[in-house]
Amino acid sequence: MSLNNYTGMKVVIIGLGFTGSACVDFFLTRGVIPRVIDTRINPPLLNLLPKNIEYCLGEINNVWLLNADLIIISPGVSPLKPSIIAAERAGIKIISDIELFCRETHIPIVAITGSNGKSTVTSWVGKIAQSMGWIVGIGGNIGVPVLGLLKKPAQLYILELSSFQLERTYSLQAVAATILNVTEDHMDRYPLGMQQYHSAKLRIYKNASLCLMNADDEKTIPVNHSHSCYRSFGKNTGDYHFKTQNNSTWLHALGESVLNINEMRIIGKHNFTNALATLALADALNIPRNISLSSLTSFKGLEHRFQIIHQKNGVQWINDSKSTNVGSTSAALNSVEPDGNLWLLLGGDSKSSNLKPLIKPLQKKNLHLYCFGRDRAKLAQLRPEITVQTETMTEAMIEIASKVQPGDIVLLAPACSSLDQFTNFEERGALFTKIAQEVG
Repeated sequence: MSLNNYTGMKVVIIGLGFTGSACVDFFLTRGVIPRVIDTRINPPLLNLLPKNIEYCLGEINNVWLLNADLIIISPGVSPLKPSIIAAERAGIKIISDIELFCRETHIPIVAITGSNGKSTVTSWVGKIAQSMGWIVGIGGNIGVPVLGLLKKPAQLYILELSSFQLERTYSLQAVAATILNVTEDHMDRYPLGMQQYHSAKLRIYKNASLCLMNADDEKTIPVNHSHSCYRSFGKNTGDYHFKTQNNSTWLHALGESVLNINEMRIIGKHNFTNALATLALADALNIPRNISLSSLTSFKGLEHRFQIIHQKNGVQWINDSKSTNVGSTSAALNSVEPDGNLWLLLGGDSKSSNLKPLIKPLQKKNLHLYCFGRDRAKLAQLRPEITVQTETMTEAMIEIASKVQPGDIVLLAPACSSLDQFTNFEERGALFTKIAQEVG
């Protein structure tokens, strides 16, 4: 039986979110009627499930799993559940939707992962490729589930991949693959700690034609793989790095200075590093440099990612709601240099992460810290002498608005998941934006 022939197979899909729903559609178009399991009593897309699909809600149906020929696991479902481990021990193949996708296509794939910056780089490379007039499919952990991309023509796929998606992906053969960085995240999902998380990320390099690593982060270096090409980016070293010329900082690519960062519209030092990675990936696709540089200068960044959303009376309000882990918040802190005070909002669910690496970046002068949400007390311990705790972000913002002065910056870079009080980081960022524009 070929990898692509699912006829007659007993297929079980675990998880009925966007990914699971796309998997149901995928199998139905191939004449296979899967079963669906979701541990939630009322999963969000249940009403879209065709009437002929059997489903089990509120628990995992062990009998279905052990009788399956193939199990598709959604990225939000932990593979550590005893019933899933038991199915795997019984020899049943468990794969991701990314694996299904990779089996179906021979179109070139650029694969991007990392603890931080992957959505920005994925979107940025996509814009450059589209500037070539190419038909580009962008998806994975950003935008649409990958299986939805198969329904439309494409000449190139650019995929943002999370560690969860990579865990169960075996057939990926990217024309270019990168790990932008690896900082502690999702430790609630990885009981063996950073090594387990790191190993999942490294899977992206397997069978890649070009591996792009971060010269400043040894955890992004490929292990035990031979490839035709390695390239690197970094602040001061690497094939792509920064170079100071005439008191300005330039992007330096493969031996030549190509762009003054002052010409770029995106803000934040960490985003200039993302620009290096973006340019390296565009070069790997043989995109003419003038097209890449045009996009590097015009790109404004993504919503909820270090975005100035309000300026009034000399005060800047920056929405970085996408900073859901310690590494991204550290990068945000290192990118702001206010003339006056910095008012920082931290809060949410820290996902059992080690928060201590935040202590150093929190030593900035003129910093005022507001902690909200589930782990506010834990976050407040990082610098208790400058911290105010509130139950909600709204309460914190109203208090901050009464105290800000010209030259100040208010930064939402929460270092935590939003799921304790919000549906997602977008909802949290939208509320921050709304309140900033009302009270700022």
